[in-house]
Amino acid sequence: MTRVKTKLAGTSLLDKAAYQTIRGIVTTFCRVWCRMSVKGRENIPKEGAFLLAPVHRSILDTPIASSTTWRRMRFMGADKYWNSPRFGQLLSALGAIPVTRGSADREALLRSIHVLKSGQPLVVFPEGERKEGPIVQPLFEGAAYIAIKAGVPIVPVGIGGSGRVMPKGAKFIYPRKLCVIVGPPILAPVDSTGRAPRALVRETTEKLHAELQRLFDAAQIAAGS
Repeated sequence: MTRVKTKLAGTSLLDKAAYQTIRGIVTTFCRVWCRMSVKGRENIPKEGAFLLAPVHRSILDTPIASSTTWRRMRFMGADKYWNSPRFGQLLSALGAIPVTRGSADREALLRSIHVLKSGQPLVVFPEGERKEGPIVQPLFEGAAYIAIKAGVPIVPVGIGGSGRVMPKGAKFIYPRKLCVIVGPPILAPVDSTGRAPRALVRETTEKLHAELQRLFDAAQIAAGS
């Protein structure tokens, strides 16, 4: 099992410049090539940590998620990509955090909670891997668990059209319309014991699922999907 140490703070000017540069390029490309629109940016907290929870239909959803705010986001990535020091340094600068695939989910959960408690926003796809179709699949409870343990709000995001722009297995980005809709934050319930009781996690997951379906439906319609 590979253990990777990486600086989570990411406060260097080089890191910030790299992230904002790549983010600007990706956002501009999506706006021009895919006529991307982003609605509901006012729902993104202007300060403090939060968990951004988008639907997941394309490999493009990760860079698309960064278009919702100028704030530097964190993402999870397989730690094998850090085997190359220079590439790993670039990924870290762009907000990625290494996680060992094939290990217990506990490692990813602990790293996620650590990132949020350090005050940094984090992107988590609650459906897990990329899915297909108009129905939001049953969510993993990890997103709700992380938010409750870290004491941060969950910001749901519907991404419409990404499954047509670059479907699974595609090698080309098609010039089809994208629409991103950011929903109001879901405040994670706080347990007086500092724990994340199963009932609270389940209740928050159900609330997140319903909101994601609503946002996804609206984003798909706006994107003409």
